[in-house]
Amino acid sequence: MFLKILVTPCVWVYHFFLALTKPFNKKHKIEKISVTDSLNNLGENIVNAPEKVKKIKEKKRKDNVYKGKVPLEPLRLNFDGEDAKKSDKKLTYQYIAKNSEGKMIKGYFDAFSKVEVNSYLINEGYTVYDIQTNKWIQIMYGQHGTSNIKIKTKDLIFMLAQLSTYLKAGIPLADSIKILVKQFEKKSYKLVLNSIAYDLTTGKSFSEALEKQGKAFPSILINMIKASEMTGELPETLDDMEEYFAETEATRKAMVTAMIYPVIILIIALGVGTFIMLFVVPRFVDIYKTMDGANIPGITLAVLALSDFLQKYILWILVGIVFFLLIFLYLYKNVKSFKTGVQWLVMHTPVFGNVVIYNEVTMFSKTFASLLAHNVFITNSMEILDKVSNNEIYKQLIHNAINNIAKGKSISTAFKDQWAFPIPAYEMIVTGEKTGQLPEMMNKVAAYYQDLHKNAVARIKTFIEPILIILLTVMVGVIVLSIVVPMFNMYSAIQA
Repeated sequence: MFLKILVTPCVWVYHFFLALTKPFNKKHKIEKISVTDSLNNLGENIVNAPEKVKKIKEKKRKDNVYKGKVPLEPLRLNFDGEDAKKSDKKLTYQYIAKNSEGKMIKGYFDAFSKVEVNSYLINEGYTVYDIQTNKWIQIMYGQHGTSNIKIKTKDLIFMLAQLSTYLKAGIPLADSIKILVKQFEKKSYKLVLNSIAYDLTTGKSFSEALEKQGKAFPSILINMIKASEMTGELPETLDDMEEYFAETEATRKAMVTAMIYPVIILIIALGVGTFIMLFVVPRFVDIYKTMDGANIPGITLAVLALSDFLQKYILWILVGIVFFLLIFLYLYKNVKSFKTGVQWLVMHTPVFGNVVIYNEVTMFSKTFASLLAHNVFITNSMEILDKVSNNEIYKQLIHNAINNIAKGKSISTAFKDQWAFPIPAYEMIVTGEKTGQLPEMMNKVAAYYQDLHKNAVARIKTFIEPILIILLTVMVGVIVLSIVVPMFNMYSAIQA
């Protein structure tokens, strides 16, 4: 790709100068032509340059074919030998094939053996010329392996909507997946979808094909589809999942906004203050040196001392902050007790704590309701909820619920008298268990706490913004006053 980017402009420049020098080429007769004709000829050569580049590339491709770099004969595999041997994990294979339109294509496909790649390509109507893999291919393209891919929520929502539409239109599932492949530019997504399409053509179920893609798809989606395969309601399930992920994404964005907005304002405030300390205050130091120290206010001395400290140690301070953040993130991701402690602290913080609790209850209730509505067993539902939640405190509540179910107790027992689970939500679970309408009750819980979450986020935006602006104003004002007041004192002394 790099060579292609480098060579193409060179070819264009070559044709440009060729157009300029053509009248003076020894192979051509020197003719008198007008300036207008010269410019027209030059323009035509420039316009036709891309087409000439294409012809050169096509000729090069054909030369590669006839030179043996691309085999002339279709690939023949040994189905009983090394070609059919499966690896322990998926490898990325590079293939060269010709499609139904006669165009040569080089692509990449994740599979366990050459035979799998060959079978898929032939089934798609390709004539296969070469399939290979090596360490270089794994290094350059192996990072796109489906086991390491995570489909973004917004892209997942699009996939589910499109897939549901195709299925309702009567298009077979495998063909619907192949259509989706054409709608994404990302190579990683194409690899995942191609892998799913191949698994479907080999007789695997949709849920099995999704499960084989590693972390690409959420476990809740896989289990929902697994349940729908037994009931024959796949399009309806896809619609429900699209709505579910759209709502959870909206809730997540609101949560991120609520938490990040104050942080951004605070960072800006600190940035402004630091800038003044580093670049504005030092300009007045020489002036203050001529003054009697007794006449300099204490606040000014404090600001000058802080400015001097920052000038000397700002680099070390920044290194310390970065180091602290790295250590914090490492502990948060890898040490369960540390993560639990941080989450406990945040959930007990005024204002922000309620936002976190409302968000977690909303996600728990919405997910639980969806699972129950699609006939997923309660024990399986709890296991999925455990994977979906990223909050260790709620994970513990879910583990308690699983243990209660195993002992024959009700689900609600695990949530009784728990500070992280509001009493109204607990009472609605109890009501749902008694009436046999647990999915409906969980939907009501989700709707209620989603509204509370939205209101809490709105309040944060309403109250935090003016508070932070006032703090920023006070901070800058104090610094400015500490600089200006001594100047007035000096002016008064001179007047006296």
